[in-house]
Amino acid sequence: MTKLRLAIVGAGPAGIYAADILLKTERSFDVSIDLFEQLPAPYGLVRYGVAPDHPRIKGVINALRDVLDRGDIRIFGNVRFGEDITLADLKKHYNAVIFATGAIRDTDLDIPGIDAEGSYGAADFVSWFDGHPDVPREWTLDAESVAVLGNGNVALDVARILAKHAEDLLPTEIPDNVHAGLEASKVTDVHVFGRRGPAQVKFTPLELRELGELRDVDMVVYDEDFDYDEASKDAVASNKQVKVIDRVLQQWRTRPSANNAGGEASRRLHLHFWAKPVEIKKDADGRVAAIVYERTQPDGSGGMKGTGELREIAIGQMYRAVGYFGSPLKDVPFDKKHGVIPNHEGQVLAKDSNQRVPGIYATGWIKRGPVGLIGHTKSDAMETVQHLVNDQGSWWQPEHPEESAIPALLESRGIQWTDLEGWHRLDQHEVALGEPHERARVKVVPRDEMVRISRGE
Repeated sequence: MTKLRLAIVGAGPAGIYAADILLKTERSFDVSIDLFEQLPAPYGLVRYGVAPDHPRIKGVINALRDVLDRGDIRIFGNVRFGEDITLADLKKHYNAVIFATGAIRDTDLDIPGIDAEGSYGAADFVSWFDGHPDVPREWTLDAESVAVLGNGNVALDVARILAKHAEDLLPTEIPDNVHAGLEASKVTDVHVFGRRGPAQVKFTPLELRELGELRDVDMVVYDEDFDYDEASKDAVASNKQVKVIDRVLQQWRTRPSANNAGGEASRRLHLHFWAKPVEIKKDADGRVAAIVYERTQPDGSGGMKGTGELREIAIGQMYRAVGYFGSPLKDVPFDKKHGVIPNHEGQVLAKDSNQRVPGIYATGWIKRGPVGLIGHTKSDAMETVQHLVNDQGSWWQPEHPEESAIPALLESRGIQWTDLEGWHRLDQHEVALGEPHERARVKVVPRDEMVRISRGE
């Protein structure tokens, strides 16, 4: 019987789902799968892109853990594609590769002053508060007033962490250095800006509702933003999710803190709709000093258009959460405009000719861009896997398909890889760190320490 030796690059939900779906797919050949992950721990953005106070979303990890713990997928962590192992290496040892590397950079925002000191991409801040091993340990929160640009779930995550009191995060898996940074925060006012109206937001009701439950944080919304046009009224009437979001916002309008009047909390979270950022003003030292935004209005079809009216709010830091963007991979076609690997239903295409590239596939955000929730990744992987199975005639013919070749190769290059047993060691270590404090876990942050614990050294 033919055997498919498959490499999957990226051990987040996209890569793990693809492996699981392939193993469960009806086929006429055996399968052997190796997952390669550049971090010492698996789970990608579920571990390093979801706020620590979101245990419900992190429940996805339980399902992913069940897949890995079956023992029919090998994992090689702390292995960087393009450096520690290359596309040429994969061709020598596998019949095909699926890239599931996600999108971890921030989309650029081209407005004057975006390069000011104190102007950040949300992804960097999220990586910091999630204890990503490859970002600085310190984050200075020395401004009282900060801005968050965007109306998606990432924007609300960033706004919530900025507004929330550090002690209220202690029951979570927040790393100690992050708790210390948030405890020293001087933030009192968080301003969230969205270009369109309350009926066109991209975040989910759960995310929004959680904002209103923050201790000692007033929610501030502005009556002028709720003069709905017909398209907004239709959206509220016809879409259950929009209806729930509208209900929450309308309730906040009745609070004493609405329109910045009469709130008693020590911190405030302001939601500005119909507000398009047009400039970040700098002070004499080049630091963020203010945000200038244009009031927008409905265009009659669910979108927005500018009014020409400019407003300004003094801020000391700015976080743009306007989307994630994929990163290129060495020797793999890449679409710089859209931040994805060019593909047709997961079959990778040559950049210039649009011809299929045999043996190379993509799934997840690097395939379709950073849209959709984690659940969408399953149907995405199914499509890619189906093509992989049907393309048997164009698989690579590896020189050394034996499974022992990969550990030998990595060892010969001095790569300190981590495996599934190693992840179990690190997992148990982090849980044990949390137990004395009645916390779910305390994340280990330094990469070298993660590797040392994983390898039992």
